[in-house]
Amino acid sequence: MLRMFLAVTTIALAAWTGTTAGAEASATPTPSSTPTPACPPALPISASATGATTTSVTISYSIFFRPPCGYDPPMTVSLFTSREDAQQWRAAVAEGVTGPDRYGSVTIDRLTPDTEYWYRFTDVDGRRDPYVIASARTASLTSCRATATIDTHWGGGFVATVTVRNSGTLPLDRWRVSWRWSGDERIQAAWGGVDETAGADVAVRNASYNGTLGLDATTTFGLLVTTSAVPDGLTLTCAR
Repeated sequence: MLRMFLAVTTIALAAWTGTTAGAEASATPTPSSTPTPACPPALPISASATGATTTSVTISYSIFFRPPCGYDPPMTVSLFTSREDAQQWRAAVAEGVTGPDRYGSVTIDRLTPDTEYWYRFTDVDGRRDPYVIASARTASLTSCRATATIDTHWGGGFVATVTVRNSGTLPLDRWRVSWRWSGDERIQAAWGGVDETAGADVAVRNASYNGTLGLDATTTFGLLVTTSAVPDGLTLTCAR
C-alpha cells in the first residue's frame, strides 16, 4: 500500500511540474511602452528684432525647451521679403546662423536699406519652427529731415527757424543740416546748432545738448541772416 501511495504521489508531482513549466514557457512578456512626453503649453522659442543698420538686422532669440518639445542651437534664421513668402518658406533672400547659446542674437548683413524683412527659424535637423514669424526693417539711408520757416524778414535780412526730425527707424545720436545759398545770404548768428558754413555752402550741425533724437522726435535751431533779397524758402538736406 505504501509503495502504491508513493508511486501515485511521484506521478502526480511530475505531472504538476510539467504543467507549471509549460505555462511558464508559453507566457508572453508584456512590452514596456515609452511614455509620450508632456510638453509645456508655451512656445519653444521667442525672438525679436533688437537692432538694425542700413544693411543689417539683428535678431535676438531665447530657446526655452530642448527636443522633443523644443530645439537645440545653433538655429538658422532665414529672411524673406514678404510675409507670404515667409509663411510658405519660399525664396529666402538671406540667412544667418546663431551661436551655441540658448539665449543670444544673430546679425544678418548685406541687406537693402529701408527694407522690411520677415524672419523664421530652422534647427540643425531641418525642423522648421511653426510659431515665430515676425518682421525687421533695415534703417533708412536718410535718417532725418529738416524744414525751414522764415519767421520774420526786412529789407536787409531775415530770421529763420529750422526743424530737424528723426525720420528713421533708429534713434539719432547726431545730425547735420546743409544747403546752398542762391545769392549773397550770410549767417550772422546761429543758436541751437553749430555753424560750419564755407562760402555759399552752408552746414549746421547739432549742439552738444540736442544731437540725440528718439524715433520721430524733433529739435530746432535758429538763424539770423543778412541778405539783399530774402529767399522764398530754403531747400535743406539732413543727414546723420
